[in-house]
Amino acid sequence: MSDGDTAMRVRADQLVLRDCDDNGILRLTLNDPKTRNSLSEAMMEALASALADARDDADVRVIVIAANGPVFCAGHNLKEMTAARTDPQNEGDRGRAYFTRVLGQCSRLMASLPAHPKPIIAEVAATATAAGCQLAASCDLAVASHEASFATPGVHIGLFCSTPMVALSRKVAPKHAMEMLLTGDPCPADRAAEIGLVNYAVPADQLTDTVMEMARKIAAKSTATVGFGKPAFYRQLERPLVEAYEFAAEVMVSNMLARDAEEGISAFIEKRHPNWTDS
Repeated sequence: MSDGDTAMRVRADQLVLRDCDDNGILRLTLNDPKTRNSLSEAMMEALASALADARDDADVRVIVIAANGPVFCAGHNLKEMTAARTDPQNEGDRGRAYFTRVLGQCSRLMASLPAHPKPIIAEVAATATAAGCQLAASCDLAVASHEASFATPGVHIGLFCSTPMVALSRKVAPKHAMEMLLTGDPCPADRAAEIGLVNYAVPADQLTDTVMEMARKIAAKSTATVGFGKPAFYRQLERPLVEAYEFAAEVMVSNMLARDAEEGISAFIEKRHPNWTDS
């Protein structure tokens, strides 16, 4: 590894802090408060790298995405994107090639969250706007502090939040999504819980404890069982009702043949705690 590669890796490690506890709960903490944890190219690369490393790490059972500083995530780094409009390397395309590349990078990152084999929980202590709201919505579960809020405010600056709209519209009812997208108004944490954008809104001093309690409950389950369930959940949503049942039945047959299903059913009948082998 060259000195340049080493420096880049150190920078990535600073942008997204990693900490895995004895329960297999990996905390990924966005750590660029000076830019409000904006999704710069470097931040997206660092988060994507951390998620990729966790994919095949048997020690990781659940992932929590949190953030340092007064903002969870302010969305794209608009200074980076504005600079691309006049960058001579863009050959007068007003930034089109750059925007295409960066928005594609973001879309791949967001799509990787529901596709990730490990459950992912967003711990939102503060404001999540635009692609930051998209990040929280893309996680499997989310818990917010009462002090947090969510917004897709692009309409205020002439930029409709079209890519955040994809995740948002898959987590809340269409009229709630359209209200956020058309007005750009902030959605308080309590309201976000009401419309299904987050699972719970809790006092700030209870946020991390609530998230970690949820994570520990999930981490205590068979990873094989969760591995059947998470991808099946998202895939059945894409299918018509009858096809969804056919698909889910196939998944359940495979799940029934797994060792942990046999063990879990036996433990239930015998009134004892199951001994998971994660297989």
